[in-house]
Amino acid sequence: MSGKHVAVLMGGLSSERPVSLSSGAACAEALESVGYRVTRVDVGRDIGQVLSDLRPDVAFNALHGPFGEDGTVQGVLEYLQIPYTHSGVLASALAMDKAQAKIVAANAGIPVAEAKVMMRFDIGTVHPIAPPYVVKPVREGSSFGVVIVREDMAHPPQSLQSSEWRYGDRVMVEHYVAGRELTCGVMGDRPLGVTEIVPQGHSFYDYDSKYVAGGSRHVLPAEISPKIYQKIQSLALKAHQAIGCRGVSRSDFRFDDRLSEDGELIWLEINTQPGMTPTSLVPEMAAHMGMGFGEFVRWMVEDASCLR
Repeated sequence: MSGKHVAVLMGGLSSERPVSLSSGAACAEALESVGYRVTRVDVGRDIGQVLSDLRPDVAFNALHGPFGEDGTVQGVLEYLQIPYTHSGVLASALAMDKAQAKIVAANAGIPVAEAKVMMRFDIGTVHPIAPPYVVKPVREGSSFGVVIVREDMAHPPQSLQSSEWRYGDRVMVEHYVAGRELTCGVMGDRPLGVTEIVPQGHSFYDYDSKYVAGGSRHVLPAEISPKIYQKIQSLALKAHQAIGCRGVSRSDFRFDDRLSEDGELIWLEINTQPGMTPTSLVPEMAAHMGMGFGEFVRWMVEDASCLR
């Protein structure tokens, strides 16, 4: 028994709150099962005071989305000198900004899709690039606000001009890469397995296909050539290192093999706070290499530190 007191940070302030509550509950239960003393903390704006009073040995960051994943809560933890899991302030902020992360990845020799960053109001009625393309909020996760513009669409999506839009005014317009959705986790300095995500009844891996039961099928290991499998693992590790991630991350890719086996492989983004239920992608990858969920979360707690 380790006896360490772990505060599991969950819930939070973003639109991904329900996902974080699910991740946090699973992690808290698993940590208790392997001998830690756990306090579940539903994160609000008073988190600094709450943690100051609690003084845990480690903060397990199970937050998703802005505030929890963008360097903000990491800064609070640094200030309080509480060791924490996952990436530090800079890597978290960088990975959360899809456009900046893409620049760093491209400079590291990682293949990315052509893209431009615009204010959503400037997109208007004329396509900013030739369709098909994808419009993504620059600083959101879980596919919130992602719109695919197909070749047969006469004008950009009108939802971008809507007063109901709540995903920030900066958006990335990115060339759409057809093909298969592949993802690869990294744990410390080693890549995990490569999973293919096959959405069931959805045109792409959107919020529902990620989190609603039966929304997608995970094929692990992905049924691709060993050469492409290893290339994805290598690129995931390279992105993790280039952006400065720590602990666990997950890189997402598109692979278009319709014309040839080698096809076109594109890195989309890196996630510094991947979902953490036992059936989430990265825990599945850990299980595939023989590491149970309790052992996996224990590794993250023992890896925790400040100045990440």
